[in-house]
Parts: sequence; structure tokens; C-alpha cells
Amino acid sequence: MQYIKNIKQSFKLKNNINYFVLIALLAVLIIADQFGLLGRSLTGLIIKMGYSAILAVSLNLVVGFLGELSLGHAGFMCAGAYIGCFFANYMYGVIDNKILVLVLAMIVGGLVATVLGFIVGLPALRLKGDYLAIVTLAFGEIIRNIFNNTSSETFGGAMGMSTKKFEGTTLFIITLITLTIVLFLCQSLIRSKHGRAITAIRDNEIAAKSMGINVTYYKLFVFALAACFAGVAGVLYGHSLSTVRQDAFTYNYSIEILVMVVLGGIGSMRGSIISASLIVYINALLQNNLSGDMAEIKQAVYAIILIIVVIFNNAPALKKVKDKLSVSNPAKKNKNPETIHDDEVDWRRVPTKIPMDEVLTANLPNNDEAESDTAEKGDK
Repeated sequence: MQYIKNIKQSFKLKNNINYFVLIALLAVLIIADQFGLLGRSLTGLIIKMGYSAILAVSLNLVVGFLGELSLGHAGFMCAGAYIGCFFANYMYGVIDNKILVLVLAMIVGGLVATVLGFIVGLPALRLKGDYLAIVTLAFGEIIRNIFNNTSSETFGGAMGMSTKKFEGTTLFIITLITLTIVLFLCQSLIRSKHGRAITAIRDNEIAAKSMGINVTYYKLFVFALAACFAGVAGVLYGHSLSTVRQDAFTYNYSIEILVMVVLGGIGSMRGSIISASLIVYINALLQNNLSGDMAEIKQAVYAIILIIVVIFNNAPALKKVKDKLSVSNPAKKNKNPETIHDDEVDWRRVPTKIPMDEVLTANLPNNDEAESDTAEKGDK
């Protein structure tokens, strides 16, 4: 009973509302699909929102909580997509269960991306700021060009690699379940003692080292974990299409993922999911309504969004507006002075050696006595 009571005390709705929302959304979508309310285009949009949210949440680990700027997330996604889908193409002739093959492919793609994240992160994380961003961006371009120059018998080369596209609603169900698992793992990490060590590195690396935190270990761990989730998202992306092409993983896509993180709020998992869904919807809206040279306007939309978010977060004149719109602002609580109560703790019940209402005094000598004592010591 005491264990159940401790669980109830540690459970907070605001910390778990993300899972309830995702589960409720999944249930609603399954019911809507049973009634034929989901079309093929809407299903594809939901899948893209799902793996984009996985990418944004995983990059938020590096940018928001570790405090490092990475622009190579599309490279890890590219490696996971190619290797995972290549493995799946082989396993479809061995295993009849398509869902099992997809799960195994996600594991393989995630492991490959993890190894690449470790290899790249080991030398790259010694750099900081713009230098780290340039190195990770170069890594993404290197990975993309490696798959671009492969033969048609292996990874398809410039024409792309054929994959087994999932038809129906199976893939979006798996995508949302995967998103829920990734979100649970990330939030559990951040709320643990390891998460506190990671944020301590972000706030002050020198102070974290002085407190005995293994900075190199945690940096590599977060970088490799984020790369793993990007590889998993790449496998989901590969199974949503019939062909995986390397030109989908350019540095512009890495910047697009970074925009999702910045738009949702750096360090906010919930915001990353919402912003990823919003960016995907804006992309679909622009692609359906713009064609030719006008399609390049979406790049201007990203720039405008970034400028607005940066100004909104840093302009002193907008601080009052931001506080009013903030849901977690403590100033919103107890606005009415009549609702503020005094501390109800009765200090007389606190067990102490000395009664709390007893006045403690110290007999200090006055100035005359102090001078006479000094003179006597001098005569001696």
C-alpha cells in the first residue's frame, strides 16, 4: 500500500498529459479510419507529422537540453533510412510478417545511426557553437553523397532505392506508437539524475566538470541517442514511400528540423511535437497551392517564422505579453489577494531542544567593561 501511495504522490498529470493526448489521438484516428473518414493523402500527412515529431524531439535533446548546435540530423536519418530499408527488403523474403520486419528494420536503422553518431560525436563534440554546426552539416552532406554514388544493385545510386511501401493505416499507427515511446524515453531521461547532469552541462560546463560530471560521456550519450531516434524516423520515412532518394536529406532538411525545435520552444518536448505538425501542414499547404518558382516562398516562410520567434522570446518590450500567454507562468496564480493565506504551520509543534517562543539573549560586555579588560591585559 505504501508503494502505491508513493506512486500516486509522484504522479503528476502535467508531466504525463503528452502521453494521454497521443493515445487519445491514436484512438480517434483508428475509429475514424474504421468509418472511412481518413483518405490516402490525410494518412500520409499524419505519417509525416509523426516521424517529423520524432526528429524534432530527438534534436531537442541535443539543442535544447545539451546546448549544442547540430545541423547533421538529416544525415543520421538518411543512414537509418537506407540501411534499415535495405535490411527490410532482404527480410521480406524471409519473414512473412510485415510489421515484424518493420520493427526489426527500425532497430537496425537506429543502431547504425547510433554508431555513426558516436563516431562523429567523439571528435566533433570537442568543438562548440558554429564550428560544431559546420562539422555536423558536413557530415550530413558526406553521408548523402556516399549513398548517391553507390551502385544500382546496392542502394540504387542517384535513382534511389526501392522499398516496400506500407499501404493502409498500419504505418501511421506504428508511427504514433513509436512517437509515444520516443517521447517517454526522452522525458524519462530528462527527469532523471542523468537529465539534471545534462542540463548542468548546458548551463555551465566548467561548473559541471568541477562537480564530477563526466561531460564527454554525457555529450556522446545524448548525441548518439538523438542519432538513434533519427535513424528510426528514417526507416518510417522509407516505408511511407516506394523509393528512398538521397536528395531528400539535404542540409535544408536539417535546418527545417531545427526550425521545428526553435518554433516549439528550445527544451520543450510538447512544443516540438506541435511545431513539427504545424511545419508539415504548412509545407503541404504551400505545395498544394504553389507551383514553379512560387514554391520557393516556403523558404521565406521558415525565415519569417524564425525571426518572429527570436524577437518574441528576446524583446524586453514583449515580456508582459509573453507572461500573459504563458500557461505555466506562476504570476497567474493567486491573482486575488484574498485567496492568499498565511502559512498554516504551527511552529509550536516542531520538536526542538529550545522552545520556539523563548527569547535567546547573549550577555555582551559594554564599552567601559571591554576597555577595562583590555587595560588589565596590557598591564599584565
